[in-house]
Amino acid sequence: MTFTVAHAQRDGGEVRLRLAGELDLSTAPDLATAIDGLLADGQVNLLVDLAGLTFCDSTGIAAFVRGDNACTAAGGWLRLTGATGRVERVLRMTGLAEVLRYDPASQAHH
Repeated sequence: MTFTVAHAQRDGGEVRLRLAGELDLSTAPDLATAIDGLLADGQVNLLVDLAGLTFCDSTGIAAFVRGDNACTAAGGWLRLTGATGRVERVLRMTGLAEVLRYDPASQAHH
């Protein structure tokens, strides 16, 4: 299974990251690299769209937490949106849904 990260600038100044595939030990570094690259470019407000994500394990959860910490340290934020099925259950079971202010609707501006 492949994993992809695509991003697009939004009007409100945040960047929407669209994840697709499986986020696990082998692909979590790809997400970290994408987040680090955006932060290096001065993009500190990241909305991570999980609609295309089919799987997320503990290393994926750790990547979200690391990304949130990095964005916060840079004066911004990281939010999750659009998760379904198993991925949404993992977010809720780990408490990450609350920590990262998970918003299923995905269209809300912050």
